[in-house]
Amino acid sequence: MSNRYLRVKKKQNTFSVMLVVIVLIMLAAVISYNKHELKQKQEAYTQKEEQLLKQIEEEKARAEEIAEYAKYTKTKKYAEEVAREKLGLVNNNEIVFKSED
Repeated sequence: MSNRYLRVKKKQNTFSVMLVVIVLIMLAAVISYNKHELKQKQEAYTQKEEQLLKQIEEEKARAEEIAEYAKYTKTKKYAEEVAREKLGLVNNNEIVFKSED
């Protein structure tokens, strides 16, 4: 083989190696950028998850309060309170005193 052929081949090999190195560096940069983006998205989703879990807990507490109130509204005591306050009714054995204002 000629000396010239070996020099051309060596230049081609050097060029190929440089091209591969450049491509690898570019891939590393793209992967690094995507990793950073994904990390930001993960943090945003984690915050949203925490908000939603907090909202669920608040809704559960509110539902429990509503359930307690619903139970209370079915009692005789509640019916008596409503009859007294809204309708002005009294029991048979009670005496009502009214002011002269």
